[in-house]
Amino acid sequence: MAAALTSLTPDSGPATSFTTVVIAGSGFADVGPLTVRFGTQATTFTIDSDTQITAVAPTGTGTVDVTVAVESNGVSNALPFTYV
Repeated sequence: MAAALTSLTPDSGPATSFTTVVIAGSGFADVGPLTVRFGTQATTFTIDSDTQITAVAPTGTGTVDVTVAVESNGVSNALPFTYV
């Protein structure tokens, strides 16, 4: 089963600096390689638990979809992150 996202904290951040974002959901631990993307940009992250990831939002503009891809299980639902 693909990871499922329920919230981003915060769900917005500065366009020109890196923002730490906590991603809440399920299906993050012990599922194999993960990729966290803000729009099309993959970013660095830490898996805190099966229900939480801490990621770093790359620089960007506008509103982008945040997703978590699990190599063997597909891509999660998307949640919006807005650059301000």
